[in-house]
Amino acid sequence: MTPSALPASGPVLPSDLDEAAHRCLVAGFDGTTTFPDTLKRLVDRGLGGVILFTRNVRDAEQVRELTDALRAIRPDLLVAIDNEGGGIGHLVGAGAPEVPGSYALGVADDPNLTARCADALAGHLATLGISVSYAPVADLQHLPSNPIVRTRSFGADPEVAARHLRAWITATEARSIASCAKHFPGHGGTDTDSHHGIAVDPRPYDALRADLEPFRAAVAAGVPMLMSAHVVFPALDANRPATLSRRILGDLLRHDLGFDGVLVSDALEMKAIADEYGEAAGARIALAAGADQVIVAVPDLEVTLACRDEVLDALGSGVLPLERVWEAAERVRRLAERYATPTERVAAWDNDAGLEAARRAVRGQGAPSAVRGAHVVDLFPHPHSALNWGGEDLLTEVRALDPTAVGTAVAGEPEDPAALADGILARERPLVVATCDAGLHPWQARLRDTLLARRPDAIRVDTGLPEGGALCSYGRGRVNLRAVAEVLTGS
Repeated sequence: MTPSALPASGPVLPSDLDEAAHRCLVAGFDGTTTFPDTLKRLVDRGLGGVILFTRNVRDAEQVRELTDALRAIRPDLLVAIDNEGGGIGHLVGAGAPEVPGSYALGVADDPNLTARCADALAGHLATLGISVSYAPVADLQHLPSNPIVRTRSFGADPEVAARHLRAWITATEARSIASCAKHFPGHGGTDTDSHHGIAVDPRPYDALRADLEPFRAAVAAGVPMLMSAHVVFPALDANRPATLSRRILGDLLRHDLGFDGVLVSDALEMKAIADEYGEAAGARIALAAGADQVIVAVPDLEVTLACRDEVLDALGSGVLPLERVWEAAERVRRLAERYATPTERVAAWDNDAGLEAARRAVRGQGAPSAVRGAHVVDLFPHPHSALNWGGEDLLTEVRALDPTAVGTAVAGEPEDPAALADGILARERPLVVATCDAGLHPWQARLRDTLLARRPDAIRVDTGLPEGGALCSYGRGRVNLRAVAEVLTGS
């Protein structure tokens, strides 16, 4: 079918160039068992990939039927998902293996264990017909005020991050799943979440060198994909975020680091791009700067079509060089040739690796050998809509081991903290107070301090980054919380 034969086709170009332009797009969509006709038309014209979210997941059988149906339209379609482990993932409903997030793996610091966890995640993707995992995170976690990297990172040490990236990438590759190190050249030195606004890393170039080392390690390990950061680095390019910067994507990534795989943008609807440039212009500028694919993750396919039409218009007018799109499309074609077809037989993975890693990561103070019948207060922020942490709570994990425990799980700032505190303190039980990144969420710190002032014997737990004097899980994945619950209950 030629482009002109399709409704709502946008600007018309020669069919091979039209297909090349479509290969440069990755689209989100609505649907679990069916998908919109607009998506079918995009796939038919050469759409490079789709990205799945929780909205597309009901159970494992349904996901496999969905991915098979998409590939029935076009076998070389890449099917991708964010699959970092810990609390970052969209496949809980499909029975995803339970592994801790990257920070806990860095704390345990056993690359073989990291490889076993990555293998479990990749093996599960293979059974679902998902060919691309937008993981692992290569960012270094520098600032206590950083709101977005945190326990998604392997830590602050570039050598630790590098060895765990190598282990993760190698294990994922062995499953014939494409891994993707992100977010180049690093999101760990910002105090803004680029989902919500422009993020700036003001450090001089010499200070940025360490952040490049995990990406160098990923490239040396043969990572087939990298994802760019919507972060402005004045020392590298004062005018544009990395996703839109030819200096960063071209000079630094392609020339200095020697990366020749597929560079994919972070989602264009994130405010750092959408508010400053618009998604459509962002798509055009990113491809011109050196990206090979751009992600439009929102399910509204009109946004994807607007990005597509902007790219086609720019090709037609000469604003976007043809050779740039041919180059990008060829990289995507090679990636699809290598990864798009699912493995027919998937070997079993180690279901115990995740809990083993979480147990080995638990650190800190304040837990006696066993606390039975405790009142567990678990304070944590609302789940991040884009990352889809599922809201697992420590109380549930403690009660699974000690049914006599009671407690309170508080997701987001309560309406009446004083009344909540009074109700908690009225119980004559051992008290456990858990917070998650209280330094970023002052309501947690206030409530915790109120409880500790009246119950200095309470046991403190941190389920995010450590904040001193507490037992720490280094993450809120279910296995992280289970490992802490085991320590608390002496199980």
